[in-house]
Amino acid sequence: MTRERLDSLDKETLIRLVLAQAETIAALTKQCETLLARVAELEAKLGLPPKTPDNSSTPPSKGQKPSAPASAKSDGKRKSHAGAHRRPHPNPTSSRDIAAHACQHCGADVSQRPQLACEAYDHIEIPLIKPDVTRVTLYGGVCPCCARKFKAPPPADMPKGSPFGENLRALVIYLRFTQGIAFERLATLLSDILGLEISEGALVNMLDASRDAFAAQRSAIRARLLSGTALQSDETGLRVGKSNWWLWVFHHGDSAVFVAEPSRAKKVVEDFLGDFRPDYWVSDRYGGQLGWANKENQVCLAHLIRDVQYAIDSGDDVFAPDLRHLLGRACRIGRRRERLSDATLKTYKSRLEARLDELMARAPMHAVGVKLQNMT
Repeated sequence: MTRERLDSLDKETLIRLVLAQAETIAALTKQCETLLARVAELEAKLGLPPKTPDNSSTPPSKGQKPSAPASAKSDGKRKSHAGAHRRPHPNPTSSRDIAAHACQHCGADVSQRPQLACEAYDHIEIPLIKPDVTRVTLYGGVCPCCARKFKAPPPADMPKGSPFGENLRALVIYLRFTQGIAFERLATLLSDILGLEISEGALVNMLDASRDAFAAQRSAIRARLLSGTALQSDETGLRVGKSNWWLWVFHHGDSAVFVAEPSRAKKVVEDFLGDFRPDYWVSDRYGGQLGWANKENQVCLAHLIRDVQYAIDSGDDVFAPDLRHLLGRACRIGRRRERLSDATLKTYKSRLEARLDELMARAPMHAVGVKLQNMT
């Protein structure tokens, strides 16, 4: 707007124009402050190391493996190494003794000469695999006493119903869940390797029939977990069909129960525990995993060590390195826990806590170190 145009405006119009410009300036100032803060945040992140499975909770499947260093080649020839051979089987299925009939040098007949064992080796082969099918025929007739029809009962080890035996069912369950073979490929595998034609529907029925047996074992494992004083838990993403679910695990010692649910809410933990509350609970810092212990909730040291490693990678050299050593020492003591007396464990605990107090009194200079100390 030109000066001549402004001179032609009355006082009220000028006031409205100034107020509108002031409002625009305020809005632009606020936008600039937001953008400057965002730029500062992004610039701070430029100096931070990437999140990897070694320094964060990033799944191992998302980690990038480094390229292997190129092997040094002086003359282009492969470097020789110590030879190795397969050891003979300690209990071979069968043996074949082969006697020589002619000398390999001159062709003379040596069949009547005394011979000693010169060499022995194993030949390993898989026998022809084919289904073992037993046709069960139940005979019957007419009872001479009551004149009613009778029939032989089916054998206990081969009942009527599904034709598939226990070993075949166990193989299908193993290949499906341990090896993760899809139904279509599993049916093809059984046809090609075993010569057994079986539909995908029959495979589904096998797995469905095993539901009660697995449920009984799950109940027994859950009962063992809920009879102890400590529980550990974690959760991770799980793809079910075309939906994103969550796979929870509750474990301690050699017992573990996996729970697949579409939710990550703490209700999953509540449903699993019921009215039971352990004295000690070990988990990460996710809110759904906290607050379930009667006495103490222990942050998983594996998660904490990765957080500490990230702080070290980011440049904190005041707090994180010594905390990493402290956690490593605690883990080493934990591996010897069963061999240590209660008095020794109390001594170790007091020393670790004293050392931790010393570390918490430090003042990290790096922002990541400050954050780590605050959440420790």
